[in-house]
Amino acid sequence: MKRTMLGRAPTTSMITGSIAVAFVLEMLPWGGFPAPDFLALILVFWNIFQPRRVGIALAWLLGLLMDVHAGSLLGQHALAYSILSYGAIALHRRLLWYSLAGQALQLLPLFFLAKVIVVLVHLFFSGVGPTWTFFVSPLLTAALWLPMTIGILNRLNRPQSSTAAIGR
Repeated sequence: MKRTMLGRAPTTSMITGSIAVAFVLEMLPWGGFPAPDFLALILVFWNIFQPRRVGIALAWLLGLLMDVHAGSLLGQHALAYSILSYGAIALHRRLLWYSLAGQALQLLPLFFLAKVIVVLVHLFFSGVGPTWTFFVSPLLTAALWLPMTIGILNRLNRPQSSTAAIGR
């Protein structure tokens, strides 16, 4: 088993930037196509690799922002992202012992649970049930775990440039 670790600590601007990019991707109009939950994906990544810096409170705040953006019931995404972050933080030590594909399989139920929470709250208050995209979105989110994690870990494990190493 290969343990996945960060080569160096990510900067605050890297964490903030990745969350901002995920939030912008969530705002894109997907035209009815089942889109992965980019914000949930990046939240789970930072919950696993930096649980003390990105926690449940940030997930709740980002969930409220998603509720405002989507025009949905206030607190719907906040509840789902908070529970998702709690699950990721609770599993973060165990997940690091799996390969990236194994991590994606372990995270699939968490992504599915977050989607179930959003749909149940929506169903309870509006009476409108889920469509077929309900089942596809968590699968796409888990499938994106591998390339997204490789991309961020490669960025963090890259050696610093010679000018950065000598302080220029």
